Amino acid sequence: MSSIRFLRSFLAVAHHGSFSEAAEQVALTQAAISFQMRSLEAELGRELFDRSGRLAILNAAGRELLPDIKHLVDLYDRLRLPRNTPGTLAGAVSVGSIVSCMGTLSKVVSALKRKHPGLDVRVLSGKASELAGKVEAGELDAAFLVESRRKIASTHWTPLYEEPLVVVAPAATDGQTAHAVLAANPFLRFDRTQRTGRQIDRVLKRLGVSVSEFLELNAIETLVELVRQEVGVTLLPLLNGSNWQGSPDLRVLPLPEELGHPARSIGMLERRDHARQAITREICAHSLAMFRLRTSAGTSRDQAGAPMAGSLIEGLPVSTRPA
Repeated sequence: MSSIRFLRSFLAVAHHGSFSEAAEQVALTQAAISFQMRSLEAELGRELFDRSGRLAILNAAGRELLPDIKHLVDLYDRLRLPRNTPGTLAGAVSVGSIVSCMGTLSKVVSALKRKHPGLDVRVLSGKASELAGKVEAGELDAAFLVESRRKIASTHWTPLYEEPLVVVAPAATDGQTAHAVLAANPFLRFDRTQRTGRQIDRVLKRLGVSVSEFLELNAIETLVELVRQEVGVTLLPLLNGSNWQGSPDLRVLPLPEELGHPARSIGMLERRDHARQAITREICAHSLAMFRLRTSAGTSRDQAGAPMAGSLIEGLPVSTRPA
């Protein structure tokens, strides 16, 4: 249906703010996108964009129509879904994931596809903020990522587990407290442009410690490996299922009680009422079960009272906190 294609193109232009970038997303030429948008405006009897060169920004009328157009496209996609027998899943979905959730998500998707041959799931990796934008724009059906402070009315958040922030240092490092260890050693920082990095930065400020920055990376496991090699110390979320506390090469120190046990929340973000919720909910439920297994099998409190890695939000709302 040509009208639905026009609406999909409208959503792409609304997300990218550019005819040329929208054309790449929907595999059309820029001229074709421009023609579609002119035709859509003529059909609806109003201009939808403020055009300036290659930019095409939604005007007030376009912003007003955006939620309804998203809803119409979702309804059409739902009509096109195959009618399955009870207990079976079929159809195509796209799910994004941050790196730390990718292993679990991939295993879950692989198992579901073996059980349901009609299921087609595409899994993509990315940064939390990028994945959230793709979910909002309809480019992804769901994404496993770090929770944002900013809430979007058009999306739904399902919390899965929490990862307490801890200081990770080489085993031979002197200092009895997180503050002392951070102040006395080169600091390996997680990327401040990301949600986790910004949270770490806020914790450092609350801790009142002046760190000697050595490098900044967007890779948690790489930072931990550098700590093992005694390059420096770091402040990170204690990854779900990690073995850091049991490693002879590492010290894992909890943050002071007065900070209130800061942790990052991991969950699944999806658009409300999208057409493939039955599939994304199944993926979410199986992933939650696997995260629980990883937590129970791979983590425990150490002698110093370090927090449990990947504290799960039962049910989903209660998390395990450090003593």
